[in-house]
Amino acid sequence: MKEIISHFDIKNEVADPQPLKIGFINDSFIVRAKNQGEKSYFLQRINHHIFQNVEGLQRNIQIVTDHIRKKLAAAGETDIDRKVLELVPTKDGKLFHKTAEGDFWRVYVLIENASSQEKVTPESAELTGEAFGRFQCQLADLPFDALCESIPNFHNIEFRLWQLDEAIKEAVRSQKSEIRYQRYEACADIIAWIDKRREEMCLAERLFREGKLPKHINHCDTKVNNILFDEQGKPLCIVDLDTVMPGFVLSDFGDFMRTAANTGAEDDPNLENIHVDLAIFEAYARGYLREATFLTDIEKELLPYGCRLLSYMQTVRFFTDYLNGDTYYKIQYPEHNLVRTRAQLRLVEEQEKVADKMREIIQRIN
Repeated sequence: MKEIISHFDIKNEVADPQPLKIGFINDSFIVRAKNQGEKSYFLQRINHHIFQNVEGLQRNIQIVTDHIRKKLAAAGETDIDRKVLELVPTKDGKLFHKTAEGDFWRVYVLIENASSQEKVTPESAELTGEAFGRFQCQLADLPFDALCESIPNFHNIEFRLWQLDEAIKEAVRSQKSEIRYQRYEACADIIAWIDKRREEMCLAERLFREGKLPKHINHCDTKVNNILFDEQGKPLCIVDLDTVMPGFVLSDFGDFMRTAANTGAEDDPNLENIHVDLAIFEAYARGYLREATFLTDIEKELLPYGCRLLSYMQTVRFFTDYLNGDTYYKIQYPEHNLVRTRAQLRLVEEQEKVADKMREIIQRIN
């Protein structure tokens, strides 16, 4: 590990990296300064199997953090180094180091005296909405194509449905004795449910092609634990920028609601637990709309649709993986992806039931 650290432009003396048990994709380490008052660092091994264009990924992060830093400086903000991430280049000026074994590493300056949260309350939801609304607003003047897609077609529902169709074709072509065929045959109700909503759920992509719905730079993983909070519990900095890429604001809005405004678990086996928490929805929407002043009328109008879109998309993704034999998502038992599928399916149905109430809330706030 010391050899890896030696490739980065770190001026002060640091201790050995200590592993952190956070996240499921990258391996993370804290690298503490040996002398008090000097900088500490955050070391990560990038999962290049998921993020296959590491150079593009790191360039995205550099563009976004530089842009936000300039915005903060222009606004007269203080303590800027705690309000935006800072990549540490290698000694030869690169944004990552590739080892002889083919691993990719990066380093950030560690933001001290900051913490993350896991539990979502109406109060924290409003603060989180403010933080992500502000983040999007800071990046709203960046052309959406200034960044690459760090995971191509990540939130493209047409692509996700194509993947499902391919999985169904493979299942149909397989032998009746194979698990793919058996899973396909037993899930005709899910396939019919997905097909019934295809046209509605592809609305955003159609509107984009018609020039009616814009794309912006999105975070694409809007969870409360991707925000660092200061000692007073106020949002300080947006982190985990690997999925920052072009997309619809509906994705960021809907992705938060899919998890935070769900009264059940993402893989809840008891569907009776799953409802929409409208208090969380309203609180997040209030904070978000307060800061996301760049939104067009059609984007505001479609925010409730964004909730259904992301839940539907996750239904499709879980079900596709189930038909493919559980090759993407880690499972804890053989039917785990099917349970996840039915839980997300139920959430879409619950969101459909309260769609009018969601629209009324957005109109009242707006």
